[in-house]
Amino acid sequence: MSEFTFNVDNGYLEGLVRGFKIGILKHQEYLNLVQCETLDDLKLHLQGTDYGNFLANEPSPLTVSVIDDKLREKFVIEFQHMRNHAIEPLSTFMDYITYSYMIDNIILLITGTLHQRPISELISKCHPLGSFEQMEAIHVASTPADLYNAVLVDTPLASFFVDCISEQDLDEMNIELIRNALYKSYLESFYKFCKELGGTTADVMCEILEFEADRRSFIITINSFGTELSKDERAKLYPHCGKLYPDGLATLSRADDYEQVRSVAEYYAEYKVLFEGAGNNPGEKTLEDKFFEHEVKLNVNAFMQQFHFGVFYAYVKLKEQECRNIVWISECVAQRQRTKIDNYIPIF
Repeated sequence: MSEFTFNVDNGYLEGLVRGFKIGILKHQEYLNLVQCETLDDLKLHLQGTDYGNFLANEPSPLTVSVIDDKLREKFVIEFQHMRNHAIEPLSTFMDYITYSYMIDNIILLITGTLHQRPISELISKCHPLGSFEQMEAIHVASTPADLYNAVLVDTPLASFFVDCISEQDLDEMNIELIRNALYKSYLESFYKFCKELGGTTADVMCEILEFEADRRSFIITINSFGTELSKDERAKLYPHCGKLYPDGLATLSRADDYEQVRSVAEYYAEYKVLFEGAGNNPGEKTLEDKFFEHEVKLNVNAFMQQFHFGVFYAYVKLKEQECRNIVWISECVAQRQRTKIDNYIPIF
């Protein structure tokens, strides 16, 4: 994509997303939030940021779930405004961002249906960025084949679901396999799309998606220990678009414990650092937190370059992390767990 013509179609939206990015909470604002004694104090501090009066109509006492819902609502309005103004190929790129939320919604609905939860209750818990017309029909599915034929065949996820179709009943194990198989297909398709776009978009996005693919491979492997998942089945769930592909994934597929996973990471400088500082003891950061920190760094770096679509993806991911941070601090304030209140992931 030529940098000379980028602004003709996409200049307004890139300027807008960079403006939204300036509103992401800074270090000093987090320091103010962690000093709060009550959720109403938190509400007052947030009014002095770009969030403004987003909680103005909520009666006291505030709850964490209300804060979470309102954070999400504000973020979704911003994203949908940009999506509504986008034209090809940016519109397809932004649609790809929403597909991961669709996958999460489908898994949430199937799991809830398995546990006989009412569909109306489940729909309210779904992420609005991943909503689609056929969601409410999901309770008719008893096998992955039913799920595809009755629900997903007309959605953008249909092409990702082809590898997951089987006649086995939907149970807890199969649902997790479906989730990971869908994410594998989704990441590989998104990676291919970004490669085809070329230019700075490919440079920025491929690095971010490579990390996301490798993170999933590491986590799938670690979570599979002590389960019925065979090594062959596990290997089928690894996305083939990361730095680990192909040699690292081959070694990872043979791993039997955490130390062997760690030894695979030793061969990759950026992953070696993440595993070295990770642990579950008091004062140590978990591997998940280290992954989040690295993801934040990659997404912040995306804004260092201009004339590319990566800033839209990076903004969504940074905003997601900010929402997690605010909800974490809110939970700690509500439960008076001040010892853990600093365990959020700083962004700037």
